[in-house]
Amino acid sequence: MAGYAKDVLVETDWVQEQLDDDSIRIVEVDENPALYEEAHIPGAIGFDWKKDLQDQLKRDFLGPEEFGELMGSRGISNNHTIVLYGDRNNWFAAYTYWYFKYYGHDNVRLINGPREKWISEGRPTSTDVPSYEPATFNAQSGDEAIRAKRDEVMQALDSSTKLVDVRSPAEFSGELIAMAGYEQEGAQRGGHIPGAASIPWAQAVKEDGTFKDADELRELYGGKGVANGDPIIAYCRIGERSAHTWFVLHELLGHDDVKNYDGSWTEWGNMVNVPIEKGT
Repeated sequence: MAGYAKDVLVETDWVQEQLDDDSIRIVEVDENPALYEEAHIPGAIGFDWKKDLQDQLKRDFLGPEEFGELMGSRGISNNHTIVLYGDRNNWFAAYTYWYFKYYGHDNVRLINGPREKWISEGRPTSTDVPSYEPATFNAQSGDEAIRAKRDEVMQALDSSTKLVDVRSPAEFSGELIAMAGYEQEGAQRGGHIPGAASIPWAQAVKEDGTFKDADELRELYGGKGVANGDPIIAYCRIGERSAHTWFVLHELLGHDDVKNYDGSWTEWGNMVNVPIEKGT
């Protein structure tokens, strides 16, 4: 499909043809969880990214045992193919895709386009919440080859690692510290990690939220000095937009060494005595 390195995207017509396939679990993860109740793909399981997928005490996501228990309780097993989608051009769907990969579940796909595309095409929707039999999902230990933590980001400042800031230009320059409505995810300082390239996540998709073809994507990232073979760390505000970019670089373009810094600017911009740059 469009010259991508891996077969990880599915089109909406394919999904509609598989709605009765019990070997597939369709999962919707929205930035705005209320959208799932309004309408979702029939049979889709809805996850609230804040309540379901995050640790409710510390700033982190679920451990492998908790992740496995959550999936199993919702009828997702290790044998299922997971098909993900959501609002905001699949921000949190891509984040959940990365999450599944982190815990060793490789049989996962992303719909090429967000929930808005499914609805605009007049495809079937439902307000019924599916009830599947509990299943067994064993999560592996986290794959640190795809996740960066703050110490590694600090070390990257003096290495060949390419840092990719996928936020808006205003966030990157430091003009905007907290996005409207996201003040709880803000930082004490604005700007970007020194040496980071500004490549906003949205440049990777078309107007309808589907991904640009591989040649266009290679031109986009290569034009900013990010080439295959480079170690890459992507970051945004809390890790969801950078998971979208991780998906593009690692899954669609086949870059081997790509990590998502899920602490992202909310962590970096609040730490004491770390280097920050402003401007473009």
